[in-house]
Amino acid sequence: MGQRVAIYCRVSTADQSCERQERDLLTLALRAGYEVVGIYKETGSGARLDRAERKKVMALAQARQIDAVLVTELSRWGRSTMDLLHTLRELEARRVSLIAMSGMAFDLGTATGRMLATVLAGIAEFERDLLRERVRSGLAAARARGKVLGRRPGQRPKSDRLTPRCWRWLQQGAAIG
Repeated sequence: MGQRVAIYCRVSTADQSCERQERDLLTLALRAGYEVVGIYKETGSGARLDRAERKKVMALAQARQIDAVLVTELSRWGRSTMDLLHTLRELEARRVSLIAMSGMAFDLGTATGRMLATVLAGIAEFERDLLRERVRSGLAAARARGKVLGRRPGQRPKSDRLTPRCWRWLQQGAAIG
């Protein structure tokens, strides 16, 4: 087999799925002759820094158990320019590449690689900020039309859904705690 790779998939919200990313990246790995060490999937904002699965991939890089990380697009790895550049430098220090499905590999050991990564990270952050502005604008427009947003007083969707199940468990003798 060729290079050892970790596949990293991320979606922003719980109603989204990593299935397409995983399928496409596995196809890429098979076509390129990569040895897939692991598949890491998580749900969370690309701007957040506390992503557990990405930390696992970074630990693999630190332990030199992988040669590259496969992502569908750069924004899946990170949306913050500073975070993206920091993690790319960290990967480069361990001689681990970040390969996007577009075929882009980021080698921060070269001036061209650093410039390209900086430009693309800036675009990803700009895109995230535009999305945030559109969402805020949409929420403001909905409020202006009289739409009531958010949870209503007294609504407890999760506990309302789980309480009957908990009562049944208690009646069946389940322990609390």
